[in-house]
Amino acid sequence: MKKGPKTGILILLLAALISWGIIPPVFGQEKAKPEVTIKEAAGFNIARLVVGTGVENREPVGVAETFPASTGKVYCFLEATNITKDSEVSFVWFYGQKEMLKVILPLKMGPRWRTNASKNLGGLKGEWKVEIKDGEGNLVRDVKFRVE
Repeated sequence: MKKGPKTGILILLLAALISWGIIPPVFGQEKAKPEVTIKEAAGFNIARLVVGTGVENREPVGVAETFPASTGKVYCFLEATNITKDSEVSFVWFYGQKEMLKVILPLKMGPRWRTNASKNLGGLKGEWKVEIKDGEGNLVRDVKFRVE
């Protein structure tokens, strides 16, 4: 197919409209937010963030996204890496939109630190979420799970 000067102008015009945000692009993937930004804000990276039924030998067990209503307690396990300074991290537990519990734990400076917080579910079925916040209260990441 032969492309003439009108095609080139049309492509340039379309590219300009997309770059100005007038026309959203309909191709490609959403760009991931750079990990460096998160690390700079939080002072650490999150290597793992999971919810399970326990922690044995400093490792999570029973990791899942859905738990039966008979599950009495779950554990949110965090593995942080590249921790730039001694600080604190908050585990904020939500049932639906309601904050249920906030646990503040230390993070020690170094290449790796593992910690966890637990929550008794009280038979509450539905959507749950644990937000991890840095020492300044900024959201770093969250993990969601469901109780059925």
